[in-house]
Amino acid sequence: MKQFCVTSSMGKRLIGRALVEHANIQSALQKGTVAIIAGTTNGYVAEEVLKSLGQEDGFSRVGFRRGMVTPPAPDIPKVEFPGDAVITNGRWDKGKTIFDVADELRAGDVVLKGANAIDPSGHAAVLIADRKGGTVLAALTAVIGRRVQLILPVGLEKRVLEDVNVLAQRINAPGSQGPRLLPVPGEVFTELDAIRLLTGSEASLIASGGVHGAEGALWLGVGGSEAETEAAAKLIKSLAGEPPCTV
Repeated sequence: MKQFCVTSSMGKRLIGRALVEHANIQSALQKGTVAIIAGTTNGYVAEEVLKSLGQEDGFSRVGFRRGMVTPPAPDIPKVEFPGDAVITNGRWDKGKTIFDVADELRAGDVVLKGANAIDPSGHAAVLIADRKGGTVLAALTAVIGRRVQLILPVGLEKRVLEDVNVLAQRINAPGSQGPRLLPVPGEVFTELDAIRLLTGSEASLIASGGVHGAEGALWLGVGGSEAETEAAAKLIKSLAGEPPCTV
């Protein structure tokens, strides 16, 4: 087993690179729709997917989000919201959002939506500030109503210690304050899944945190055949220069 430090921004880039190779996304890119709902992790996903199609010109991760979890008094770039990244039959429909296409999505299409929490059982949940449920409810009409696949790209720094259903009951109760929390059914896709898909090796979260830029970072143990672990080492080394996410 080899051990590696993966920062939050490295993890986002890793997830983005891996999802380009996801079989169901590849299929929907060729014939169907891939709707990447705006969010910070999904910005990396959209960037990598559009790059794979040769259509990255005009896309920027800056502003590709609706809400963010930030520290007090953040310095956030103020830009016009560009829309989600909706790709139909391999072509990017610039400016479209999940609300424009949700009713048209069918089985075989894929929606990607970021998450804010992963519990010990691997279930994810989304923070919601919109009083009508936001983008996730628009996506779920297609997921539940027409068997569209939902993939939840989410970094392991968002792990929580309790069942997200229990947390949601508390957070959503009358009298509580702040955003609501919605547990969401879908394929959770983390850095561990990304390493497995891209290299065939198995990764485990063995520690976390640090200083000098490693705050919130993951310490991963990666095992497998010699070729697999070498592939993982090469992959993670290629991510080492990824700057912090400031979008």
